[in-house]
Amino acid sequence: MPAAAVYPGVDTEEPPVLVLPRAAGRGETPALCDAVRSALERTGARVVICDTAALGPPGLAQVDLLARLELAARRSGGRIRLRAPAPALRALLAAVGLRFQLEGQPEEGEPAPGVEEAVETGDPAL
Repeated sequence: MPAAAVYPGVDTEEPPVLVLPRAAGRGETPALCDAVRSALERTGARVVICDTAALGPPGLAQVDLLARLELAARRSGGRIRLRAPAPALRALLAAVGLRFQLEGQPEEGEPAPGVEEAVETGDPAL
């Protein structure tokens, strides 16, 4: 496996983490996609956290890598979530029309923490 590492033995409440290497080029993409698929299958998780902190300056190579990782995850019934993306990377992803969940954000369809979906009569005010 390249410099990327999937941490085994994660808590069932915590999704697996894939640390993306600084120089992740086209040559590493298939192995990283395999790592995402393997992490989803091995843990039964629905999400793999992709730690982007070590990625170099954002460019189309990083956009292509993240798009391929998301596609691999979706084909395995999951998603990826980005950890620590640089503001420039987030801006570039938005510019090309790709939307990724960021670590710490609620999943789609889930209410934000602390938000009630409905209020029952007689409920005390918070």
